[in-house]
Amino acid sequence: MQIRTTIHSGWFTCLVRDHIDMGTKMTDTAAATTVWGEIQGRPITFPMEVTDFDAATLVFSVPAEAAQALFPGDAFEVIATDGVAQFVLAVCDYHENPWGDYLEINLGFLARPTGAADDVLGSFVYRMPVNQAFTCQAGNEVMGFPKTVEELSVDHVDGRVTFAMTDGGQPVLSVSFPTVAPMGEAGRVETGSYSYLNGVPHETPLAMDLGTGLLDPADVIIELGTGPVADELRSLGLPKAPDFGTWGTALTATFQLGHSLQHVRP
Repeated sequence: MQIRTTIHSGWFTCLVRDHIDMGTKMTDTAAATTVWGEIQGRPITFPMEVTDFDAATLVFSVPAEAAQALFPGDAFEVIATDGVAQFVLAVCDYHENPWGDYLEINLGFLARPTGAADDVLGSFVYRMPVNQAFTCQAGNEVMGFPKTVEELSVDHVDGRVTFAMTDGGQPVLSVSFPTVAPMGEAGRVETGSYSYLNGVPHETPLAMDLGTGLLDPADVIIELGTGPVADELRSLGLPKAPDFGTWGTALTATFQLGHSLQHVRP
């Protein structure tokens, strides 16, 4: 089975290709295991298999200039069409993950290395708050992901899921949506996540399930509070309804050991 996703105000090429082969888990069971090292006495190995998590992925069309202003350095550039970029807000509840059972919020954009060809597509996450220290340290030191430990929560009440971020108990960000049923088996998406590892441009290849519960944009409620995160989202034109959104449970993902993009100027 295949699905085709079209977003009237843009495109979502990195996470939803022209088609997704539904139910196909593109994992290489014969892949050799690589030991990166240890963190806090725990071995870090790749491929890293995440076997159970829930996630909502929301896509917004935002001004490209405002989006680029949130990129640190100049090694990566936002992918834009007619001055419009795609902002991706993902909220994740990890249940079975080698780095812990934690909550995570991803704030990022479809992007590529600066000056790369048009067919080079990936994502750059400029903020990645989590609620546990181990995954924060591992993400920082192994992948260069901008993880920080923050106050995060998730609630399931009256058929809605609400992910929230607070600072000292004060609201920063809230994302609420209904628990829609899946349209089929999760689709597997292969992509790369860009970052800076020790100041050097870096890419982490990954394959991740995308839920097939399609969210009605009108049913998604974004609320902003105070602080830098809320101010950054306001600079992108939020709060507003997303162009597109999905929800899925019991999803899986495979993270590969990343590699340097040292030819890219930081």
